[in-house]
Amino acid sequence: MTTDSLDTDLLNTDPLTNLHPLERQIFQTRVDLYWPDALRPLRLLYGDRPDFDAWCDRLLAIVAHGYADRPVELRLLDLRRQSQPDWFQQPTMLGYVCYADRFAGSLRGIDEHISYLNELGVTYLHLMPLLKPRPGANDGGYAVMDYRQVNPALGTMTDLAGLAAQLRQNGISLCIDLVCNHTAKEHEWARRAAAGETVYQDYYLMYPDRTLPDAYEQTLPEVFPDFAPGNFTYYEAFDRWVWTTFNEYQWDLNYTNPAVLAEMLDIILYLANQGVEILRLDAVAFMWKRLGTDCQNQPEAHAILQAFRALSRMAAPGLILKAEAIVSPPQLIPYLGRGEGTNKECELAYHNVLMVLLWSSLAERRVVLMTRALQNMPPIPSGAAWVTYVRCHDDIGWAVTDEDAAEVGLSGFGHRAFLSDFYSGGFAGSFARGGTFQHNPRTGDRRISGSCASLAGLEASLERQDAAAAELALRRILLIHNLIFAFGGIPLLYMGDELGLLNDPSYLDDPNLADDNRWMHRPRMDWAKAEERRDWWSPAGRLFRGLTDLLAARREMPAFHAQAQPQAVWTHNEAVLGLLRDSPRGRVLVLANFSEGPQTVPGYRLYELGFGMRLVDRLTGRAVDSAPGITLRSYEALWLMPEAGSREE
Repeated sequence: MTTDSLDTDLLNTDPLTNLHPLERQIFQTRVDLYWPDALRPLRLLYGDRPDFDAWCDRLLAIVAHGYADRPVELRLLDLRRQSQPDWFQQPTMLGYVCYADRFAGSLRGIDEHISYLNELGVTYLHLMPLLKPRPGANDGGYAVMDYRQVNPALGTMTDLAGLAAQLRQNGISLCIDLVCNHTAKEHEWARRAAAGETVYQDYYLMYPDRTLPDAYEQTLPEVFPDFAPGNFTYYEAFDRWVWTTFNEYQWDLNYTNPAVLAEMLDIILYLANQGVEILRLDAVAFMWKRLGTDCQNQPEAHAILQAFRALSRMAAPGLILKAEAIVSPPQLIPYLGRGEGTNKECELAYHNVLMVLLWSSLAERRVVLMTRALQNMPPIPSGAAWVTYVRCHDDIGWAVTDEDAAEVGLSGFGHRAFLSDFYSGGFAGSFARGGTFQHNPRTGDRRISGSCASLAGLEASLERQDAAAAELALRRILLIHNLIFAFGGIPLLYMGDELGLLNDPSYLDDPNLADDNRWMHRPRMDWAKAEERRDWWSPAGRLFRGLTDLLAARREMPAFHAQAQPQAVWTHNEAVLGLLRDSPRGRVLVLANFSEGPQTVPGYRLYELGFGMRLVDRLTGRAVDSAPGITLRSYEALWLMPEAGSREE
């Protein structure tokens, strides 16, 4: 073939020859459409190699096999997704995140709880790392030793495919993790590299001495300075220094070798053919190394993702990609596509900035930093969406830039230190119960672990049997969830947050977990407490009903479609956040009070924002007169639209 067009001989070879002529024509049409989008990043990555054309042939052969192996049911799903390309941007979407074993014991056990997910309104289920990890310590499952097997403690790949089908029948899309940056040192590739096979040594970044590692270390940060300092590990058995960004047992892959990209593409299509609809691509910011940089967010990392998307679209267009890139705002947006890559990289990315700003505003009782920081973020491509969340399985790193902080009169370093003090309980008057994670004395960086309910004050209030404080904690939890629902994209609930599960200290009893306090906010599902969800007076009942009410209101709000992006606006009250959604889908003004006391947004400001009329709160159906101003109770949020018949409806 030439790199500019598909060689038609490919269509006349196995496995495509076994397909109906119409199926072969569909494949050719997709290749014609997506090959230019694949070729552009591939040229950036490997265009100077003399064997570039041969590698293009190999990648297309992998895609052809993936297409031919795709089950009929999933081909129908592809047609459905292509007919509704904005399916994941709909305001009906709700995500749920859990570890399969902690939620239901096993993959088969999840079947028994699909009705619970349906009751909650879940349309997207993210099962945390479940591919076969190394035994013992494995970074919570992110040290994978076999991408084609499920952790035997959870089940089999057949179980996973069966669960995916069962979820689809219930309107739920399955998301799983694919660790792209590294493998476990027990992976077959790594074992063969350690045995001296040069082909597989080239799958990793290995050095005969410390010359290059020392040069790289000059500009590399440490991800886990407490228990995994440095970025390289020496192995005496084969006399090499191996790049190990995260832990000694996680070996970074070498994407300068196109064989690595080809292997990972094959795995992507294999998992898609098991029924996985969303792949969370882990640690994508680290996939390309460049001397003299922090080896994160390099242009080639984006090229890899763009190649994955274009190539996977040829075989499995129903699959979408989610970037796990927890980086600063200027570096975050490109993972959804910029410039030539617009709408051609990942469809989803975590809005970690919003998550951090929610907790920052709760601690400060002010929204000035949040408003300015959100205003400073550029818009995302029309074909992408944020994944919004208040907590996840990971720690909270305070992604507050010095520039955003300075614009509102704060010290970035000082504010990050304040947040770490506040949420670890070391700040006078703090309501939070969290723990410090990975304190780096060199940089002063301190991240925070803790469940949503414990960080929001529920744990401390229940211990004190303080009903008033517990009420405020519940309102905080509902407030920040309200905003991830109102922001657009796919809001994610972390397992147990819908019931107010607290920090779980039992992880200290497991030697494989005890050194990682993130397990305090990864409790096992409390199904006894889940039964309390129907008791409206209990904390679990208050939260569960509050969240389902939010989703019911959101489903009826076309203006919350992800393409109608929100704009942070000043409300002339430093305790009240304003989010304006103004698009052909409708006009909505979200107001959110981040303080314990009542707060008023003046009428003149509402008039300036174009809401100087009779309004209706879409959460309650209550009519609101904006002229005298609008007063919000403690931690209250309103979704305001013009009342029917008003002059600006």
